[in-house]
Amino acid sequence: MLLARIEGNATATRKHRSFHGWRILICQPVDGDGAPIGAPRAAIDPHGAALHQTVLVSSDGAAARQAVGDPKSPVRDMVVAIVDDLPAKK
Repeated sequence: MLLARIEGNATATRKHRSFHGWRILICQPVDGDGAPIGAPRAAIDPHGAALHQTVLVSSDGAAARQAVGDPKSPVRDMVVAIVDDLPAKK
């Protein structure tokens, strides 16, 4: 699981059938201070996250495949929570 910021939407006119009906978001992993770390990832979103919101992304492909209802889907990452607030560092 990783903390990420929503950077945008991915639009695809042709995609795997298991992605139909799902929003695909570009998620930039961030550290606890909000600084970007690593490369952006594409994740399906069942929660309706908005641009620049902080989210938790699960990279458990089995859970994402279960969510889309296709055990052979290429999906891997899925937004599992929208973060309201992060605790302040001491």
